Amino acid sequence: MSATFKPTATGARLSDQVADALAAEIREGRLVAGNKLPTEAVLGAQLSVSRTVIREALSRLKSLGLVESLQGSGVYVKEVGFSPLNFDAKSAASRQAVIQILEVRRALEAEVAALAAQRRTQADIRRIRKFLSLLDKAVQAGGDGVREDVQYHRAIAEVAGNPFLISTLEYLGQFLQDATRVTRANAAGRTDFADRLLVEHDLIVQAIEAGDANAARHAATSHMDIAIARIKQSGTAFWNQPVSPMTTPPVSAKRPRALR
Repeated sequence: MSATFKPTATGARLSDQVADALAAEIREGRLVAGNKLPTEAVLGAQLSVSRTVIREALSRLKSLGLVESLQGSGVYVKEVGFSPLNFDAKSAASRQAVIQILEVRRALEAEVAALAAQRRTQADIRRIRKFLSLLDKAVQAGGDGVREDVQYHRAIAEVAGNPFLISTLEYLGQFLQDATRVTRANAAGRTDFADRLLVEHDLIVQAIEAGDANAARHAATSHMDIAIARIKQSGTAFWNQPVSPMTTPPVSAKRPRALR
């Protein structure tokens, strides 16, 4: 194995840094499918880390589907191919990663809003507006409105009627929840923030109600652009924590925790 490993001072756990180094070896073809990895003791000696660190790193590689253990034989590199959507929560905890995830969500939310505009009924609009009202009341009261925000966006996604879009948004949302709580908490109690948030959401609903797919797409895109700006303006202390704040477990399709 030719991996070179130098611990960094980024705050990431040592085992995560080792896992990243080994993953790079696999993805770049220096460790190929079928190769047997050295033992924990040998790997530890090669990388100057403890066996415990190696064990934790290998566990993470297994969860990513890059290696597999064969009982009584050892740990082997798996064939790298297409895999289900799988982000590493620790890697998604930086400000840059959150912004990048929001950029993906921006494209998806725009399409969801456009589809909702094409498929909405008056009953759908009433339901969306109900959740919009709950969101406005929560923010006006000084709360972060996260739970109500989830309900509002989920209602729009359900009108769009594409379960694959819904599932993808829910998956991405789990990495954004804590970050958005912080930015919302920083603005809690500010009348200008509450008013701006209501306007952003109401413009989306108006376009959907009018059946204007282009306007709905534009309103949703603008809303996500502003969300990205809020993340960029958030305090640096939150992003410098050594332990990832993105600790929300994966969500189920029935109980979304996506954050808008």
